[in-house]
Amino acid sequence: MKKPKPDPYWQVVQEQYDNLLDLYRQFAKERPVMLFDMQEQRGYAYPYREFSADLSKKSQLSLASQYRDACRDGQMVVFIRDNEERKLRSYSVPIS
Repeated sequence: MKKPKPDPYWQVVQEQYDNLLDLYRQFAKERPVMLFDMQEQRGYAYPYREFSADLSKKSQLSLASQYRDACRDGQMVVFIRDNEERKLRSYSVPIS
């Protein structure tokens, strides 16, 4: 049985957590969606509606559910964008 590959984007979330949390706290009242761009090595805080509007309909529905659950559970939604690999992954992480 093969051992599952570790998620490299989860590693990025862990490495950037403190930076993303600091940025989140600056806009906490608006409950932003967080984005970390792998190529720029930079974090961004976006209003939920603005971020969602740039997604496909299917991704919008997925984000709506994830965002609602994250807000309820005291978490923030963090996206990791890797333009080289054409990947956009989301995670819900605690606000602590």
